Amino acid sequence: MRGQTLDTVQVVDCAAQLVDTEGFEALTLTRVAAELGVCQPALYRHVDGYQALVRALGLRGREIIAGRLVDAAVGLAGDDAVRAMGAAWRGVVRDHPGQYTATDRYPCAGDPELEAAVERVVQVLAQALAAYGLNDEEKVHVARSLRSAFHGFAHLESGDGHPHSLDPEDTFEHLLDLLCAGIHALCSTRV
Repeated sequence: MRGQTLDTVQVVDCAAQLVDTEGFEALTLTRVAAELGVCQPALYRHVDGYQALVRALGLRGREIIAGRLVDAAVGLAGDDAVRAMGAAWRGVVRDHPGQYTATDRYPCAGDPELEAAVERVVQVLAQALAAYGLNDEEKVHVARSLRSAFHGFAHLESGDGHPHSLDPEDTFEHLLDLLCAGIHALCSTRV
């Protein structure tokens, strides 16, 4: 970085690369500064400190999730869309583990930008549920449930939280089966 102008995007990019390759625990301002070849105080022109950097990573992680969900659901409907979005969620955790971890490390409540990022994820999930014939309120409830289920599974899987000898792939397929069956059951109660 010496001789080049540093900006916020470069700082966040460096931090993202660090947490995705070495784990979230590797994130320190000292380490980011060293990776960028600058003194730590130079970072404060671009981020307000460690927590601000964690917030930026969490925001980026949510943007990645929303983008992957959109890509996964294109051209799909119903159960196929739910399954594709579940796979996409797990893909984000696999491809960007540190940025995904950052989504849980800074509180969203009261932060309009982070709240909007969470809402975008929920809205993407809800839009993909159109084929089920759910009303708008039901779509939001189901989308929140999907988000909770995908996040919970991914959190356990990424933290080695599945000690049982059964294949996590099979367990995830069972989760998807349960989620889709639940959506169908919700739809059938209105007929």
